[in-house]
Amino acid sequence: MPTKIYSKAKILIVEEQPLAQSYMKQSLERLGFRQLRFADHATSAKEQCLSEQFDLIVCSFNLSKQQDGYQLYEELRVKQLIKNSTGFIFISAETSGSLVHSVLELQPDDFLVKPFTVQELKTRIERILKRKHDLQTVYTFIDDGNDSKAVKYIDSALDKNNSYSPILLRLKGDALLRLKRNEEAKDFFKSVLDIQKFAWAKVGLVEALIANNEHILAQRMLKTMLERHETRLVALDLLGRLEIKLSQFELAQEFLSQAVDIAPRNISRQKSLSNVSLINHDYEKSYLTQKEIASYAKHSIHDNPDIYLNAARAGIDFALTTDQTDQIQRISRQTNKYINDLKQQFPNNTNQAQIDVLNARLHYLKDEHQKAKKLIEQLDEDDSHIRSVDGALDKAKAFHELGFHQKAQTLFTQIISHCERHPTVSDTTYLRYIQQQQSERRDIKMGPKELNNHAVSQFNKGELNMALEAFTQAFRVMPRNPSIALNLLQCLFDSTKQKGGTFNLAIAKKCYALLSKSSLPTDQAQRLDKILHMAKEMKLDIQNPDK
Repeated sequence: MPTKIYSKAKILIVEEQPLAQSYMKQSLERLGFRQLRFADHATSAKEQCLSEQFDLIVCSFNLSKQQDGYQLYEELRVKQLIKNSTGFIFISAETSGSLVHSVLELQPDDFLVKPFTVQELKTRIERILKRKHDLQTVYTFIDDGNDSKAVKYIDSALDKNNSYSPILLRLKGDALLRLKRNEEAKDFFKSVLDIQKFAWAKVGLVEALIANNEHILAQRMLKTMLERHETRLVALDLLGRLEIKLSQFELAQEFLSQAVDIAPRNISRQKSLSNVSLINHDYEKSYLTQKEIASYAKHSIHDNPDIYLNAARAGIDFALTTDQTDQIQRISRQTNKYINDLKQQFPNNTNQAQIDVLNARLHYLKDEHQKAKKLIEQLDEDDSHIRSVDGALDKAKAFHELGFHQKAQTLFTQIISHCERHPTVSDTTYLRYIQQQQSERRDIKMGPKELNNHAVSQFNKGELNMALEAFTQAFRVMPRNPSIALNLLQCLFDSTKQKGGTFNLAIAKKCYALLSKSSLPTDQAQRLDKILHMAKEMKLDIQNPDK
């Protein structure tokens, strides 16, 4: 590698440990580098990137002052504080699967595991600096957002049997996808795969197929990619997004959950998982996901008041659908903690109205209805301007829970109209959830807790038809609550046995499907056994989903 590139290269070392920083300094100076800068925390690194353009950044993942290395690199990329022509090497002593997969999703130029030798460092730096130098022109086109010129330049470079052909081919594929030249991208990736089975080319082809609405072929390719370690994560992510596009939300949740388990730091994917979970009425999953978002987003570019508010909201939504008192108490305590964290983290932020709605819903959760109504009634009635979709939705839920049904429906309509006018404000999955909420709350006037209590009360009185209707509604809004499923199943059999009529086998099978996967207390397990015995006597097969 030419000495001139060495001597001119500006390198930023981000490392908080003095000994490690000293080792890096001595090593790089011994290798011939002279323009070295140092930062012992993320804030210093960002300040230097604002004032200077670096050729290479060598960053330790293990930074302890607020942002870690992952959060720093993500922010540098999102805010375009570094260019594509800047090389980036992560160094870390930690090599857990979740960390490595999360980091690799950001696509740094290299990942170096501590401890490493000077020779290892030399080899990695040489390779990256030479590539960035030689491909400076195409990187500049991409940085400037001029993908059309980038594609033309790449075509010209490829005609010369360029030694960087694999990299140039990948850059071209990415540019074609960004330009939405989907048919051309599809043909391009196919031609690359005819030459060599690059994993990135398979991913690119799938993305082109999805954009081209060729879903069956995309699914077929993704299923094979699931079987290979190096493509499993991206295949799960793409399958999740594809199933959302096809409105197959249960499958989407399954795929996104697996992807999140592998690489939990991807906040965008976590948000998609939370939204899909809501559509599936899986409020526990949504809550656990929002808790993870709150944890990983802290100090990152994603850190904002909504992170804490949404975690608190998700907790209340979950608590309203569970009948376990200790769980409700834990969630209530955690919700109050999120509200306090919000006030400490963003003391000057104007979120008091949204906090009041949360507190009203907490009062409602504790059966303190008068306190809840008092808080809600003192809020500003002007909702013609939606300042926060999440906040307005929470308020609409509070209205419904406290019996202000017309106000709730009016606000739901305003939120939906706002989202349709401003499609970037909320993705289509979340809009689908809001529409679902409006429909369910229009049909079912009671909140989840009252609905179940009402159903149990009617059942105990022997009013089986009314109990059956109430349990069916409760199961509609809480399809993952085993107690409700068991009560509905019991009511279905008792009602049929007592009054005759048509037995709803489809609902019975849904109830059994949930119960068969649930860990039931002894008394509930015994009730289920009796119901199954009753089903056998009545020659009703509720255990076989296909019949």
